Amino acid sequence: MVGQSLAIRRAIRLIEEAAPTSAPVIITGESGTGKELAARAIHDKSLRHSRPYIAINCAAVPENLIESDLFGHGRGAFTGADRRREGCFERANGGSLLLDEITEMRPEMQAKLLRVLEERRILRLGASKELPIDVRVLAASNRSMHQAIREGRLREDLYYRLNVYTVELPPLRDRLEDLPLLVEHFIQEFNREHKKRVQGMGQDCLDALRAHAWPGNVRELRNVVQRAVIKCHSLMLSAGDLPPDAAVQR
Repeated sequence: MVGQSLAIRRAIRLIEEAAPTSAPVIITGESGTGKELAARAIHDKSLRHSRPYIAINCAAVPENLIESDLFGHGRGAFTGADRRREGCFERANGGSLLLDEITEMRPEMQAKLLRVLEERRILRLGASKELPIDVRVLAASNRSMHQAIREGRLREDLYYRLNVYTVELPPLRDRLEDLPLLVEHFIQEFNREHKKRVQGMGQDCLDALRAHAWPGNVRELRNVVQRAVIKCHSLMLSAGDLPPDAAVQR
């Protein structure tokens, strides 16, 4: 988590406060603000850091597979289930599980998730015996949780079960003072990756980056800097090294 702005320092402070505990954490923020990075930081700074960290994107898993992916299944549980399979909760046992885009999970599955969180036991599909689990759950969404509750996308009881800590990651447009540090961080990363020797950026490059709207947030900035480092044939990045769409202003 790179930056010195007040907004990012608040988020980092919450991460450091929550990490040593086993409490669930909700992480919110627009797409590209670094929610999975924050979740990983919470796990790495926790007492569970030596145990597994598992992440699942609830929006990317088909509805008919999400229960199996989370809780696993036994052999013969459904057509094609030719062997027993561990779900994310079993694989994360003793560690942390990130449920990314939790507001995209259908309400019936949220009810089953709530039961697992309360009882700390899971039941594989097709199994008759429950298994005890010890998993710290981290939940993330690019939606407002309160709006998701109003829209019926998130069960209110599940929200209150998860909402011990909430870490809100600011959009890049609200922390533009962090641009120089972020760009320097990414330059160093891509110098190593692409065997380049870029030392920094010129003022014209910084001005162009500050004028951009950054709808894709830090993820978009990372991609822009990677392209610029690859294209650059001098020691300093210039505005000419940036992709054309990075010049689109707010």
